[in-house]
Amino acid sequence: MPAILNYLIHLLLAAVLLAVFFVAYTRVTPYNEVLLIRQGNQAAALSLGGALIGFSITIGSALMHTGDYQEFAAWAFGAMVVQILAYAITTRALNMSKDQIEANNSAFGGLLGAISISIGVINGAGIS
Repeated sequence: MPAILNYLIHLLLAAVLLAVFFVAYTRVTPYNEVLLIRQGNQAAALSLGGALIGFSITIGSALMHTGDYQEFAAWAFGAMVVQILAYAITTRALNMSKDQIEANNSAFGGLLGAISISIGVINGAGIS
């Protein structure tokens, strides 16, 4: 297969997986991130942005360390589950995320985003 076609397939698959993660993540959270972000809520943007970056780090690692599309998709799906579980565990432990995000507590949104990025880095390193 020509290298450019292989690149395009990987790029498309990664974009689709990121979109699936976005939909899954925003359905799991108890608030509407997109609506809050449209209203200027920085906490929601920091939290969702961190989740997307964290998942993308894992996607990048999977792209670099897997041999075929099926293996890549399997690792990406596993990473998606880990990222969503990390969110669920974190918000249960903190027990106030919905109120803090809706109140636009940027520090709290930043914390959630940083936790998501940290999980993504660890998750991505585990693939290598």
